[in-house]
Amino acid sequence: MTLVIDVRNIKNELELRSALRPAIEALRQGGIVIYPTDTVYGIGCDPLNENALSRLLALKGREGKPLPLLASKVEVVKRVAEVTPKAEKLIRSFWPGPLTLVLPVKINFPHQITFGRPKIGVRIPESNVARILAESIGGLIVGTSANKSGEKAPREFKSAYLWAKDKIDVAIDGGLCPIGQPSTVVEINYEIKVIREGAIEINDIMKALRC
Repeated sequence: MTLVIDVRNIKNELELRSALRPAIEALRQGGIVIYPTDTVYGIGCDPLNENALSRLLALKGREGKPLPLLASKVEVVKRVAEVTPKAEKLIRSFWPGPLTLVLPVKINFPHQITFGRPKIGVRIPESNVARILAESIGGLIVGTSANKSGEKAPREFKSAYLWAKDKIDVAIDGGLCPIGQPSTVVEINYEIKVIREGAIEINDIMKALRC
């Protein structure tokens, strides 16, 4: 049975960390958790736990597509990915926030994260819940949206929970996600490539790069 944790009325960070302990313990034991972010509800696990990753991918019906990660802080991102000067500009302008950067990867993640590609998608969300969960398992948590692959990403807890209840370990109710649409995804290597326009407009991305 899925444990539901209601954090909608918790404003104090110490109280929030205490309320999230069962979810943190589940993640450390290879569990799967649904949680709120600044954009939409995410479903996540420890990105280094291959069994948890396989279970998550089966639940989403997702095959051959890399999984995005959420990070607790910039130092974690720099530990696992190459952060170029252009990436630094976008980080200063949009993190924490709804921008996912696809960067050259520096460490070996399980195959289910990269599917053999030499890059990783990562962002720092403007969500205490997501950052605390990531911090608790080494600084990173899988940050894919809490829905069947190809379906609309949920902004409300009820939609995320009903889709996956009894198939996950913990579900965290944070109320309505404030932004309500997926992050913008930009790949940065030798050139800039917009993979998905989401909460941040492309014009704003290009403006930040020119500064």
